Amino acid sequence: MKTRADSTPGSSLHPSLPAEARLAALEVAHQQELREIAELQARDALKTQFLANISHDLRTPLTAIITHAEILRDGLLGPLTDRQHESVAGIIGGGRRLLEMVSEILTYARGSANQMVLSMAPLAIVDVVNQVCELNESLVARKQLQLDVDISDDVPTVVGDREKLAHVLGNLLGNAIDFTPTGGRVWVRARAHNADRPTLLVEVGDSGIGIAPEHHELVFQEFAQVDASASRQHHGTGLGLTIARKLVELHGGTLWLESVLGEGSRFYFTIPSQAQP
Repeated sequence: MKTRADSTPGSSLHPSLPAEARLAALEVAHQQELREIAELQARDALKTQFLANISHDLRTPLTAIITHAEILRDGLLGPLTDRQHESVAGIIGGGRRLLEMVSEILTYARGSANQMVLSMAPLAIVDVVNQVCELNESLVARKQLQLDVDISDDVPTVVGDREKLAHVLGNLLGNAIDFTPTGGRVWVRARAHNADRPTLLVEVGDSGIGIAPEHHELVFQEFAQVDASASRQHHGTGLGLTIARKLVELHGGTLWLESVLGEGSRFYFTIPSQAQP
């Protein structure tokens, strides 16, 4: 019967073999393991490249579908009935959501391949917050949520990629809105942090369903879903927070979560303030 020791590396080498023979056999096994690791890495690289290619190719027809639906909505090809307007609005909404998911996959693939490039420039976080809040106004109104924005006067100017930071903030605020029941409250706060080295601290919070402690790190894992069942209410790629943390870390900051199940969630991220030339 095969024992546990029989399955350990090098266990097939007979102890009576000369030391040189055992070392040679170990070297052969080591080289085999290196080849297997290299093969797995190559497969992972192919997977990443496939995700990037398919995501890029999907964007063009999706954009065309949304554009043609908007032409119909705006009456450029003739008037529509109320029911037709509702149907076209559904096409546009679904198309935009799908385009966001494809963009997330493309961003993830670029990050996995270390192809993500930041366009760094001095920026005021208040402008990014206002931009993201305006884009989410309709969602806030639809769920009758209270959205509070509090930007302290002492927030430092940071050097960062405005588009990437807007992506981070948009993901966090979108999640807060999505997981907060009708009539609840969401907020965005920004303030200075760490007097020794001026740092921007941004908080995105909500009065929603909250996240159990055992799931606090799970939500940052790629493709992870706290509720992975087919009947779950909240759908997505499971990449949003993975990408958000990656983007924050590329800026030299950190992203973390504080939450109690049933009492809402608060996501925080920091961006170091860099001296301007």
